[in-house]
Amino acid sequence: MAALTVRPVEDADGESWLQLRVQLWPEESEHEHREEMAMFLRGELGEPLAVLVAESQGALVGFAELSIRPTAEGCRTNRIAYLEGWFVAPAERRKGVGRALVEAAERWARELGCTEFASDTSPANVPSIRAHVALGFENLGTVLCFRKTL
Repeated sequence: MAALTVRPVEDADGESWLQLRVQLWPEESEHEHREEMAMFLRGELGEPLAVLVAESQGALVGFAELSIRPTAEGCRTNRIAYLEGWFVAPAERRKGVGRALVEAAERWARELGCTEFASDTSPANVPSIRAHVALGFENLGTVLCFRKTL
């Protein structure tokens, strides 16, 4: 694989980051993604707290959006680094890009004093489950969340 760099997202990454985000979260419109990304880049968004991108040969091939949560399923502390979004372009999978992003995210979390790192995925997303487990995440089982409008 060509040299891979993992770094914080920059303003100039907007269109490439957008294309990756749309693939991960297709239920949101491009407009919604653009608004959220612009707010993040202006420092007006509480979550994500950080965005890391993976770059290879001048192109973005993946990203990780990170936050710090006071609670997370199965965690014992009250300052938990959380992998809010993690995506690698399909053509770049199984080449170490996802691992590089998670390792960089772990360094970010440790620098901020976190001792736990959590994430989630859909029970139907078997490739994501396998990737999480391969990188040392412990599968805590399936949690169903419910909501009711009052």
